[in-house]
This record gives sequence, C-alpha cells and structure tokens, in this order.
Amino acid sequence: MKLRIYNTLTNREEEFVPLDPAGKKVTFYSCGPTVYDYAHIGNFRSFLVADVLRRTLELIGYEVKHVMNITDVGHMTDDEIADGGGEDKMEVAAQRVAEAKKSGKLPSDVEIDPTDPYAIADFYADEFLRDARMLGLKVAIEQAEHPELMPRPTRFIEPMVGLVKALIDKGHAYVADDGAVYFDVQSFPDYGQLSGNTPDSIRSGEGGRIDEANQAFKKHPADFLLWKPDPSHIMKWPTPWGEGYPGWHLECSVMAQSLLGADTNGMIDLHSGGEDNLFPHHECELAQARGFSGADYFARYWFHGRHLMVEGDRMSKSKGNFFTLQDMLDKGASPAALRLELIKTHYRSNANFTFQGLKDSQRQVDRWAKLQDWLSEHRNVALDGPGPLSEALLAFKQALCDDLNIARAIGVLNEAASQIRTDAAPAAGTGSTTYADELDALNAMNSVLGVLDLQREAGSADKDEAAIIEAKIAQRTEARAAKDWAAADAIRDELLAMGIAIKDGPEGTTWTRMVK
Repeated sequence: MKLRIYNTLTNREEEFVPLDPAGKKVTFYSCGPTVYDYAHIGNFRSFLVADVLRRTLELIGYEVKHVMNITDVGHMTDDEIADGGGEDKMEVAAQRVAEAKKSGKLPSDVEIDPTDPYAIADFYADEFLRDARMLGLKVAIEQAEHPELMPRPTRFIEPMVGLVKALIDKGHAYVADDGAVYFDVQSFPDYGQLSGNTPDSIRSGEGGRIDEANQAFKKHPADFLLWKPDPSHIMKWPTPWGEGYPGWHLECSVMAQSLLGADTNGMIDLHSGGEDNLFPHHECELAQARGFSGADYFARYWFHGRHLMVEGDRMSKSKGNFFTLQDMLDKGASPAALRLELIKTHYRSNANFTFQGLKDSQRQVDRWAKLQDWLSEHRNVALDGPGPLSEALLAFKQALCDDLNIARAIGVLNEAASQIRTDAAPAAGTGSTTYADELDALNAMNSVLGVLDLQREAGSADKDEAAIIEAKIAQRTEARAAKDWAAADAIRDELLAMGIAIKDGPEGTTWTRMVK
C-alpha cells in the first residue's frame, strides 16, 4: 500500500517513495523541543502528528529510523528572524531559574544550579522525555535504550565547525567584519523554494523579519548566521572565528545529515516540524545542508503540522490557556485522552483543543478499551467469517495513506466497532476465524492511534480505585433495581465527589474521570 502525503517542498500531495533502493527503510528527522522550559500541549501537537506519520509508515510495512533533536544552545528568542535575535533561550532559562531560586519560588524538589546551563538543559530534557513517553511518543520511548535518536547540539560542535569550514571553502559562507560567519544566500539559487521567502522578497521586507542590527556586516539582508563569536555567552566553544556558539539552523542540518544521511550524501526521506519552523528555520536548514552536500535534496518530503488553538484562541500565559501535560493531569485528564484529542484533527488544519473535546476523547478511549477487553476475553470464540474489524483494517490503512486522514480512519474503526455487541457473550460461529483475529485488527489500528496502551498504563496504577468505583456502580444498579432512588442518588453523589462521572445507557452504566 502506498502513502500519499502533502509535501511542503512542492506544495502538493505526492506518493511517498523512500531513498532506500529496496523500498523498505525510511529516514525521518523531526525538529524537537528547546529545553529551556516545560513543553506545552501545542508543542506536543506537532510532535504527535509526526508520531502518527511514523506509526502509519510502520503499519504499512516500512522500517523507520526516527531522530528528534533536543535543542540546548543557540535557539534565540526572536526566532522569526533568520539570524536569530534577542537572547539565547538557554540564557533566558538560566535567568529565570536564578530569579526563582532567589525569590524562593523554585519548587523544593527541584535542584538546579542556575549558573550551569547544562544542568538546566538536563532538567528540562528529562521533564520533556517523561511527558513524551507518557503521551506515547515512540522516539522518546526508544531514546531510553538509544540516546542517539534524540541528539543535543552541544554534543555535535565539532561536526558543526567542520560544516561551517566546508561552506566557506565552497563559497556558500563568509566571515563578516564583525567576526560572525554568515551563509551567503545569493550563492544558493534555490533559497526560498521551501517557504517562498526568496532573497528578493526578504530584501523588500515582504518575506519575514530581518536583523537590522547586523545589516552593515552582511552581503545581503537575508544572509543568516552560522557561527556567532561571543566570549561572554553562557555556552561557548573555541573555533577559527573566535570563541562563540552555533546558529540554531546549523544544528539541525548537522545532526540530521550525521545520523541519517551519512550513506546517502546527506539526503534523508522526511523532515517534520510545526508550521512556525517553515521559515526561517527549515529554509535555512535546507540551504546549509544542500550547500554542504551538493545534493539535489536535503529532505525529499517536508511535513508541517498546523497550530493548536485552545478554546478558539491562540495559547497565551496571559489568557490563562497555556497548558503543560502536568497541568492537564492536574485537571484530571488521562494521557490517552490527551493524545487522542491532540491527534484527531488533520495535521494540515488548525486544531482547536477544548475541554469538552477532551471529555469526548476519554469516552472514545474507554469504549475502545472495553472492546479490547471483550475481544481478549472471547478471543477463542469462532466467527462465521471475517469480522468487522478485520474487514475494516484495509479501509483504516487507506484513510491514513490518504495524507493521514485520521478523522476518516477513526470513523472506520468506530463503524466496525459498533457492529460488535460487548454487552453479552457471543454465540460461537463455524468459521476458521476467531475473535483473536478481531483483537489483532483492533491492536493494529491502535498501533497508529497509540492510546490503548497508555490507557492500560494509567489504569494499572489505579486498579484499587477502579475496583471501588465498579463496586459502587454495582451497588447503585442494585438500588435502582429495588427502586431505592435515594440510595442510588447518594451513591452517584459519592462518585461525583471522587471526581467520577457516570452515565446510564442501554449497555449499562459507564464511568469516566471528570476533567476539572
């Protein structure tokens, strides 16, 4: 089965064809977090839609090597400027930690030396990995045994310096009068092919902001920073151009080519990121990588997810709608429901996170988990022919292969699931298939959605509580059968006080944890 995916490089849907001559292996690079603070749910929207793409490729038979960076230097606060303006985000983190420590606002269980940027990066990297694993991000799960899959720029300084030297030698970069090294966009005719921000449009101010402070040192306003000499910088390394630090764009080019493109002249199959990475970050990455390798491509396919809104608004701390994973857990959300809520909108549409949507996602996950339990319990029961889930698996794959049409894929799953009665034991059929085949089909679909394992992990820690809840529901059912409405209402109130909402339906009473 062939995947069709929208390629930002060509602005059209294309059939995905990997570089691997055997057509089995895929190289995939994703722009990851800058670890100067906790990641928020908007960040995770971008990472999770890339995870869905990776899982889809695996479902249809590819072997994917997925690398996601963890940026720990050089990402500036004004990152919409190609040079990067403002302050290094790690320096901002150091200032914030120092202020929090001085004022006593640093949590008592957090020990970070504000003068050590590596310690700050380690702390937030660990927090990100914890959150990412809770949300089922496969590359983060694999990182526990294969740390090279989530590289950090501070560990790739030598190859970065080597790439800068090579770009200077090839005529794609120059050392300016201020000592900084810039990429010469006029030396690369294809600059702008990814974002549409050509050197001419940037010169006229149409294609994005430029760093006015450094214009006197540049050959062209669009030239962007490769290396910044700055002996006062909190993180710095010696180079032929002075002690300083790398440009943000340089880092990803080097890590992607080093870890994924070593055998393909620097080319990789896929590159993903949020739409805010498109310019200048990905445009500059592409120019550096191709300027270095001389290849026709850096990434053959570019994949960009749209922004996440919260209740119809852009996320903002001032609006009170800026949420980390821990914020959501504190409000009673489960990782499984949050993952589904973040991936269920098509990646090329702005997603609107709502608390009602989160509740709906939890109910959806609960239904699938109940179905999974029922299929497991009756796995040895024969069917009269192929079951609805087994028959739906092809349509599920086809939906995902249509530019990751996840809404249609979920609809296919739900339509098939609705044909299986889980309120009673099934009658045995006479065919050669069993409900084990249906369970396999459900698990195959979940291998992309990635929610049922998270539900099990969350549920395993709450088995005692779940048993109490189920017992109370059973007592309430008995009270209702005896028409003891006062007792039934009292039990409902007890459950509500525990943060448990119940719903009576034709299949019995179901319960969910309420989101606060």
